[in-house]
Amino acid sequence: MPTELTEYDPSMGRKFIFVTGGVMSGLGKGITAASTGRLLANAGFDVTAVKIDPYLNVDAGTMNPYQHGEVYVLKDGGEVDLDLGNYERFLDIDMTFDHNITTGKTYQHVIEKERAGDYLGKTVQIIPHITDDIKRRIREAAEGSDVCIIEVGGTVGDIEGMPYLEALRQFAHEEDDGDILFTHVTLVPYSQNGEQKTKPTQHSVKELRSIGLQPDILVGRADDELEPHTKEKIALFCDVPTDAVFSNPDVPDVYQVPLVVEDEGLDQYVMERLDLADEALPEQERENEWRELVTQETTGEVDIALVGKYDLEDAYLSVHEALKHAGLDQGVDVNVLWVDAEEMTDEHRDRLERADGLVVPGGFGARGTDGKIAAVRYAREHDVPFLGLCLGFQMAVIEFARNVCGLDHADSTEFEEETPHPVIAILPEQYEVEDMGGTMRLGAHETQIQEGTLAADLYNGDSCTERHRHRYEVNPEYIDELESAGITFSGRAGNRMEILELDDHPYFVGTQFHPEFRSRPGRASPPFVGLLDAVLGGDD
Repeated sequence: MPTELTEYDPSMGRKFIFVTGGVMSGLGKGITAASTGRLLANAGFDVTAVKIDPYLNVDAGTMNPYQHGEVYVLKDGGEVDLDLGNYERFLDIDMTFDHNITTGKTYQHVIEKERAGDYLGKTVQIIPHITDDIKRRIREAAEGSDVCIIEVGGTVGDIEGMPYLEALRQFAHEEDDGDILFTHVTLVPYSQNGEQKTKPTQHSVKELRSIGLQPDILVGRADDELEPHTKEKIALFCDVPTDAVFSNPDVPDVYQVPLVVEDEGLDQYVMERLDLADEALPEQERENEWRELVTQETTGEVDIALVGKYDLEDAYLSVHEALKHAGLDQGVDVNVLWVDAEEMTDEHRDRLERADGLVVPGGFGARGTDGKIAAVRYAREHDVPFLGLCLGFQMAVIEFARNVCGLDHADSTEFEEETPHPVIAILPEQYEVEDMGGTMRLGAHETQIQEGTLAADLYNGDSCTERHRHRYEVNPEYIDELESAGITFSGRAGNRMEILELDDHPYFVGTQFHPEFRSRPGRASPPFVGLLDAVLGGDD
């Protein structure tokens, strides 16, 4: 079918910062990029971001959490890499699916254009067709902002990343020196005698330069700040000023990274290189809420059990962050205790029983559901503050149906097609869906909230808009029976149940949506704030 005929326009976008990584993956390029963006936003600039993922997948929707962490859902329903969640949290913006570029998305578009005859019989090649499409996507995402920060996933030298680095090389030729900046993040390891070693950085920059890219800024990831002689050595062998070498040491929390790089002067250096310094707000007028927020004194700590099947923080990253944000709101530290939903051994049951509150997150598949249902029952019967998210919401419905309504073997048709009581059933619009990627009920949807309910108090109103990612819902045939037994479905979208709560419980809330995706450090998610408030005793 014909595709859009958007032509490549090299004039789109104003200022660009490209962030690449070397030596190894997982160094925190995204956090470095997001921190830079946060500081520029503090200085009064409109900042957006783009994440490039060189994998062949069109999006992250079908990826295993063990390989790629959580699937983050955007407002428009895009299923993307978790790094876009970091950008939304650090920059406090809503991004779109267009802000995530993947090899699958790019190649699919170019091939569709070729099939539609849009190239008028020309031979379709990596250069210029793929590289032009990459550049087009970056510029269209950047349009309307002062600065666009583009993170190139993977490590310099990866075969799959080559077309993107070539696109960046071309990009540099299209822009004036004062409109583009290249930041390279590398690992600075230690020798056995504790010396910071620069050779990996040197080799990484050599690889980058062989492609035709010269970094303007080098950021060294290390346990500690880079020593002055380390910076000087990196500068000498990598052909950058010493002032362009910055530290990114380990910190107790990622939200402190902007403070570290600000203290080193990264933001000022960037603004000067991009000819933005004169446009920046005076230092005394710049937004300081972030520093105040992440450096505030806490008054205690709480333990929250997270009942899931993945022993991996990145698999539930947004839940962890939302709990952290609620902790900032309530002035307490939140310790997350992972409870293995699949095995529920003595150790994990002990974690469950000593926790102050309980979260059952979203997920798919039958593995671990018995443990999640058992955890829900424990929270309900022992008055432990509980929050169920998406699948956790559905687990609460199943548990209540079985143990309160007396509906033996009640279940979801996702797990047991022949259940006698399908209290959770597939969405009607999903009946004929066969493809897995991008086919669920996705993105932002409005929920109407019943007056006088806990949900109305949490959201301080009669509606909320939150992001979704699910194929199953509460079966409308069982709603009356569930409500007559004591569940209140306090949030609805038509006949679709979105929020549940129990009146005779300190805090028992489930949401079909994922409120964690809209949580921010300075704007914590209401259901998470409510959970911690209940743990801390509420207004009593």
